[in-house]
Amino acid sequence: MNDSGAREIVREGLRSNNTGLVALLGLCPLLAVSNSAINALGLGVATVLVLTLTNLAVSLLRRFASDEMRIPAYIVVIAATVTCVELAMNAWLHEMYRVLGIFIPLIVTNCAVMGRAEAFAARNTPGRAALDGLAVGTGFLAVLFAIGCVREATGQGTLFAGAARLLGAWAAPLETTLVEDYRGFLPATLPLGAFIVLALLIAVKNALDARASARATAPPAGKPAA
Repeated sequence: MNDSGAREIVREGLRSNNTGLVALLGLCPLLAVSNSAINALGLGVATVLVLTLTNLAVSLLRRFASDEMRIPAYIVVIAATVTCVELAMNAWLHEMYRVLGIFIPLIVTNCAVMGRAEAFAARNTPGRAALDGLAVGTGFLAVLFAIGCVREATGQGTLFAGAARLLGAWAAPLETTLVEDYRGFLPATLPLGAFIVLALLIAVKNALDARASARATAPPAGKPAA
């Protein structure tokens, strides 16, 4: 895999075809667990691991799965990977596991995971497939984390609240109170808040893309347009 190919995979996963901002896949976690930065970070990291490991496994097994059996085979691979991640989180991050609850096993139903397995991993080498899973997962994590930060800040006036309880004593310095005696902003804590913040992020991305496109097609300074 050459450098240009790797850069294109990363660019697609992080920006051009971002799961949360462009493809609009896997939106269920955006509503359910993005009410705080820590919750969003926990589920986002779990999704990154699942996407990366699943893509790698599907790429390694693609020559052994017939056309008739490939979809059931991919589902088994995804379910096994999610189970491993769930057990690991239960063992080492038990409080986080309890908070996220059913949304960890529900990663199996995330259409972004199956979509990347079928559209990319099954057609590419293990290295490219793993990089694609990492890039797509990181793009999803970034959107989920951004929504979590905005909703927690506006809804509760804090950032990383409960980090020490969920991640351990080392995370205590992350807990920040932005506004003392903040009474909260209820719409930000409801699913409506997730939709609004997601819409704002999409609008910002589209505006930046439009500006970049206009800048790329603009004639050089001092040269009249054709």
